[in-house]
Amino acid sequence: MSNNTGCSCCGDVVELTANSEDMNKCPVCSQMGKKVKNITVKHLVKAEFSESVGDLNYAICMNKDCDTVYFSGNKEAQFSKEQVKVPIWFKNDADPRFACYCSEVTIDQVKETVRDKGARKMKDVLAITGAMKNSKCEVKNPLGVCCHETIQQAIDEALAEE
Repeated sequence: MSNNTGCSCCGDVVELTANSEDMNKCPVCSQMGKKVKNITVKHLVKAEFSESVGDLNYAICMNKDCDTVYFSGNKEAQFSKEQVKVPIWFKNDADPRFACYCSEVTIDQVKETVRDKGARKMKDVLAITGAMKNSKCEVKNPLGVCCHETIQQAIDEALAEE
């Protein structure tokens, strides 16, 4: 992740880096995770698991190979990829891989916009794809934050491939 703050389509400036106090170890793979708001987890777990969320604090497992998505700070609750409503873009088998969950714009669509439509900057990609227009990041994005950095990373990757 970059070492700065970035825009948030939801109106707040969000920290784009994860520091040690934002991290917890996944109970399955022991890799560090990033804190996620409870409201995000409540909205993204499947209905049959929503009562299990409770009022606990959660983290998301950032390991692309681990099946665990969310786990509570006290390790008493955890939710796997099969227990959430959306594919987690950075997990190996995510399909589709959304860059913007609110507008359902995929990483491939962002890259295609750069490769095939000549977009070079964020504002061009947003205008063409419609990404970041339906700002409900806190409840739609698995990290609970704006997708700006994920979109920028896809733009950078597409430009590097040229």
